[in-house]
Parts: sequence; structure tokens; C-alpha cells
Amino acid sequence: MTHSFRFQLALRATAGATLGLAVLSGVTLLTLRAVLDRELNRSISSVASIQAASLADGTPGGMHFHEWDLTPEEAASVSGLIRYAQVWQTDGVSLLRSRYMMSDLPSDAETLVRADAGELIWAEQQFEGSPVRTLFYPLDRLGEGHEAHVLQIAAPLLARNEMLGRAGYFLILLTTLLAGATFAGSWWLAGSAIRPIHAVIDQAEEIGGGSLDRGIQAYADTSEYQRLVEVLNTMLGRIHSAFESQRRFTADASHELKSPLTAMRGEIEIALRRPREAEEYASVLGSTLEEVMRLSKLTEDLLTLARSDAGALAPQVEAADAAEIAARMVDRLRPRAEAKGIDLVLDTPESLLALLDQGLLGQCVWNLTDNALKFADQGGHVRVAISERSGEVILEVEDDGPGLGDLDTSSLFERFFRADEARARDPATAGTGLGLAIVKVAAEAHGGHATAENRSQGGARFTVRFPLSSLRLSGMAL
Repeated sequence: MTHSFRFQLALRATAGATLGLAVLSGVTLLTLRAVLDRELNRSISSVASIQAASLADGTPGGMHFHEWDLTPEEAASVSGLIRYAQVWQTDGVSLLRSRYMMSDLPSDAETLVRADAGELIWAEQQFEGSPVRTLFYPLDRLGEGHEAHVLQIAAPLLARNEMLGRAGYFLILLTTLLAGATFAGSWWLAGSAIRPIHAVIDQAEEIGGGSLDRGIQAYADTSEYQRLVEVLNTMLGRIHSAFESQRRFTADASHELKSPLTAMRGEIEIALRRPREAEEYASVLGSTLEEVMRLSKLTEDLLTLARSDAGALAPQVEAADAAEIAARMVDRLRPRAEAKGIDLVLDTPESLLALLDQGLLGQCVWNLTDNALKFADQGGHVRVAISERSGEVILEVEDDGPGLGDLDTSSLFERFFRADEARARDPATAGTGLGLAIVKVAAEAHGGHATAENRSQGGARFTVRFPLSSLRLSGMAL
């Protein structure tokens, strides 16, 4: 709960608002205090001027203050409005004080001397247990000897302090209420903002392995949420495709592994039903060996594809003659071509030096040439060419068979892909359906790609492009 985005957003918004309100409240209280102090100072200064003028008109023995004639009870009821006054000599002797005062106002000799020198001195002091604001005001020289005198005026601060206290209480209450309202509002806004995310989460949790194609249909009312839904649906689509591909791959691999095992089991069971001649056992062992070799080739292909899926198919790049590798693979397949009466043509330069993986290039040449021989017409032609163009090593294998027709050429390189009977005329030589997939991953491991297309003269053309390394060994002797 406390770690949820909604709570964190509401908490941070509330903290920010509370901090702002606290600062505003502090500024408000300081401003209010300054205003009240200014008004109080103005009142004290006015009283001091009036009393000083009154004292200057009288004689020392006849000094008096202009004050209300109030009873003690009346004075107590308006204590906050009373202004206390007292006249001092600079030696600290009190000459006169207000009738409402039971004791002298607080003062000291240094302050009296400074005031007598003409300085107005303000101070906040304690008088009779209450805070007061005082002003030490210099008087004109009075008396026959022109003695120095100082007038001290004091005003109670209880009213000011009470007003500041009430204002502070009000601001604290207001800040608390606004902070609560901010939290509630932020909680509601955050809930509204993330509601589409909860809808996305709910739908995502309902999607299982068998319903990846459903996608997320949550309503997104903003471009950001719409983008999120689109990205998630795209990701689910890729996962669905990968899941289906893996499912098909597992099913096809199981079938391909089961077929030769079933054939071997059947032949062995038949051979063991009764004693047979050595020639018959040799025939069974020969047939079994063919199936074992097929299983071995299938296992190697599956291992190569598994390494590619795991990102572990790193080419063992080394200096190699691509033309010589192509010639070696073609020579090994030439007897098969001659058995079908197919003219197998090799079109390569004398030497084509580059940095590449010899094994992967050899697999590409073998698989494409073997594939072309399967589908070429009896007495037809197959051409294997390797060359360098535009900074690439290009391998091309062409046949004059039935061509690719309307097939999706990109699907040809999928694992266990089978062409229809128009293309696969000899089911016995149809292969495992992994040869072209191996070609694709080998090309991509080098940073290249493989393509297929129909030839205008008939038949098919497969092309593999390997980018030349910047460390290409052109002209170097192997």
C-alpha cells in the first residue's frame, strides 16, 4: 500500500502542498506581526509626543500625565489599551509615573543615558508579569537647573500576542484541512490516472499461454496509455509467434526423430523374427546406418539452431578462401548430380579471400546445392556461384526446377518448412526441413541475410550475402 504509485503520488503532493502552506503561513504571521508592531509603535510614539509636550509646558513640581480617571476595576477591563508612562532622571531616579502603575517600569542607566543623548530606544520587556513594548523618549531640559529627563512609554503586548496566537491557530487548522483535501484530491486524481493501468494489468493477468493472441483491449484515453497498450500487444504478438514457433518446432522435431527410429525398429524386428543369411543382416545394418546418419545430421542441425536461439552461434572467423570452400562442397555433391543426370556448374573466381567461418559457409553451400539437386528436373542444370560485389561475399545457387510458385519466400527459411508437391517431387529426398533454416542463421551470424526468388527463365534462385570484414585479406596468400 505505502509503496504504491497512487499513495506515493498523493503523499508527495500533500507534502509539497503542506510545505508551501507552512511557508505561506509563516510569512503571513511575520507580516501580521510587523503590521501590528508598526501600529503599536505609531500609537506609542503618538502618546510619547503628547505626554512630552504636556510635560514641557509644566514645572517640575507640577508635572503630570494626561490620563483617564478610571477606577481599578475599569482599568483592569481595558488593560490592553492602557499606555504606561514614567519620567526618569538619567541617574535612574523616577520623577513621575502613571496612576495605574504599582511599580516602576524596567530600565537601566545605559539606556537612560542613550535616550537623553537624543536616541529613540525601543524594547520588549516584562512588566508586572506581562510583556510590554516600551519606548525611551528624550525630553527637553526641565526644571530650574535644566536637568536631563527621559520619558518611558509602555504598551501591553497581550492583545498583539493573542491576535497572533489566534491567527497562528487558524493557519494551522487551515493548513491541516488543506493538506487533507490535497491528499484526498491527489488520491482521487492518481486513481483516475492509473485506472487504465489496472485495466491493462487485469487483462494481462487473464492472458494465459493458450490465449496470447487475445491481446489487451483496455481503453486508453491518453496517447501515453495508448502507446503502452500498443507496445504490450506487440510484445504479446511476438511472444505468441515465438510460442507457436516453439510448439511447431517441438512437434516437428519429435516427428523427425520418431520417423527414423520407427524405421530402424521395424527393420530390426523383422530381421530378428527368424535366422537369416549374413547378406540379409548386412542389408539391415546398412539401412539402419543410413537412418543413424540421418539422425546424426538432424541432431547436428537442431544443435546449431539451438545455439543460434541462445545467442551462442558465434562465427569462428578466420582467413579463408571462399571459392575453395565452395568448390570442395560442390565436388562432394557432384556424384549425386551425375546420378540424376544434372549438370552441376561451379562459377567462382580462382580465389576469394575473406575473414569468415569456414564451417558455416560450407554448410550454406552444401544445404543450398543439396536443396537445388532435389528439385532440379532430370537432366537439368544447377549453378553454384560465389563472388564479391559491393563489399559483400555473395553465394548464389540456381536450379531450373518448378520454381517457388506463389510461396511466401520468407517462410522458406522457417524450421521444418515443407514445400508443396509441385516443388517437392521426390518425397524420399524431401529432407528434414532444417537446411534452409541453417542457411538463414549462418548468414545472420555473419551479419548478412538470405533470400529466395523465382528466376525469370524458370526455377529458383537462393542468394546469401556475407558482409566483408574491414580486415579483409585481399591478395594475401593462404
